[in-house]
Amino acid sequence: HQGLKKAIETQLQGTTWQRCQTHFMKNIVDATPKALQEEIHSRVRGIFESADLSTARFLLNQTLDEYDGRAPHAMEVLENGFDDATAVLELPKRYRTKLRTTNSIERVNEEIRRRERVIRIFPNRESGLRLIGAFLLEYDEKWSGKRYLDMGDYHEWKASGGQLKTVETVVPPVSIKKDVPVLLL
Repeated sequence: HQGLKKAIETQLQGTTWQRCQTHFMKNIVDATPKALQEEIHSRVRGIFESADLSTARFLLNQTLDEYDGRAPHAMEVLENGFDDATAVLELPKRYRTKLRTTNSIERVNEEIRRRERVIRIFPNRESGLRLIGAFLLEYDEKWSGKRYLDMGDYHEWKASGGQLKTVETVVPPVSIKKDVPVLLL
């Protein structure tokens, strides 16, 4: 992914890199000892579902402190990929569910594969491009007609400097340690 990230940074300056949370979670769980997999999965899910980035970072630090000795490789994976997997928390809440994973692009790829499997062998390159192009045009019309994401709020948010209007940061009771100050905004 390093080459892809570098190309995006060069060609699409100012864009945010969002790592698929589902695939990242699988990487973390794969690096976790079997006895702790459910527990760590639950903790990381809590991090991903945080109200904002500061809460996610608070929960990350707490998780790292608690599991670093028992699952060091998993905690290394979590710490190294945290920023990429939580970039979506900087966006308004209504966009997070659709943009936190790669489901939408995976669905497009599956549909292309399904259609090309029927034909199996294309007579020439152009016929393959026509089939895939026709599907992508159809898919574009679906997304253009029915708004998958209403970008009006996003553009308004971006114009305001990209600042989230967080009313309250809620830290789950399970994550509060004794004698640790908790900041509620």
